[in-house]
Amino acid sequence: MFRTLSQIVSVTRFSLASLPQRLGSSASAMLGIAGVVAVMVGVLSIAQGIMTTMTGSADDANVMVLRSGADTEMTSGLGGDDARLITEAPGLAVEGDQVLASRELFVIINLPLASTGTDANVPLRGIDATATRVRQGFEIVEGRIFQDGIAEVIVGAGASLEFAGMKLGDRIEVGNEQWPVVGIFEAGGGISESEVWTDARVLQNAFRRGNSYQSVHATLSSPDRFNEFKDALTSDPRLNVSVLTEQEYYAGQSQVLYNLITGLGTLIAFIMGLGAVFGALNTMYTAVSSRTREIATLRALGFNSGPVIFSVLAESLLLALVGGLIGAGLAWLA
Repeated sequence: MFRTLSQIVSVTRFSLASLPQRLGSSASAMLGIAGVVAVMVGVLSIAQGIMTTMTGSADDANVMVLRSGADTEMTSGLGGDDARLITEAPGLAVEGDQVLASRELFVIINLPLASTGTDANVPLRGIDATATRVRQGFEIVEGRIFQDGIAEVIVGAGASLEFAGMKLGDRIEVGNEQWPVVGIFEAGGGISESEVWTDARVLQNAFRRGNSYQSVHATLSSPDRFNEFKDALTSDPRLNVSVLTEQEYYAGQSQVLYNLITGLGTLIAFIMGLGAVFGALNTMYTAVSSRTREIATLRALGFNSGPVIFSVLAESLLLALVGGLIGAGLAWLA
């Protein structure tokens, strides 16, 4: 047993010491594995980041009310009277003389990306003044809040970095008008930071929506009062709404995108992995082929076949480990 272990150590050490002589093929195998790992880790990181951002936007005491049957704010619609009845339901938190409920309108506008200049969709949200107290961690970090009734916007910190013309003092095109950016805000790293906010009444007029909204975001006086709040709305014959906690809503929204990204990423990584496997096999074949005389000499000197096989496997595992670390490092840097 000791003799076998001694042979394994000796042959493996000699094999690894000769790696610089096969630098080209070894590097090829490492880079192939690094590419697969970088893609897989990167895609999974993106998916997990989306999930974390979406669920991190939710507060235990916050709820969302949509039209019954709607699964997103874009497909929802609430009349002004419906929104008023929702804000008067029992269970909502009150600060001073204001109920913490924000009637909101949600539209999409096109703005150029800062990195490429190509147009992309940007969420533009019309809010009530109470929205800043409903959203967890809301804070104006530059400028000021928009004035009620004035065509002004505040921009989330994420959107300000991602899109061109979204800095303090810039103007963005909404409809056929130029609306000034008067503030930059943060919201605890949540999804709200990717949006642009303005006064709901102003947005209604700009897009000719009349007295209509798409959702109501509200804060309960206690998370335990969710069922009371929900039952009051769903049992009201004047309303046709669905009531969700923010956690339920954002989890549902992120799950579809999470599954899509991880599915496509896994497929791409699998295809790349097949190529990397064949590349590694070719590298190992080359390694064995180039060491034919060496292996024959070792066998002639009395070395068993086991240590020789182990040395080849150890070499391949080392290359795979280094390639994996390189790929993971690239994904982390990205």
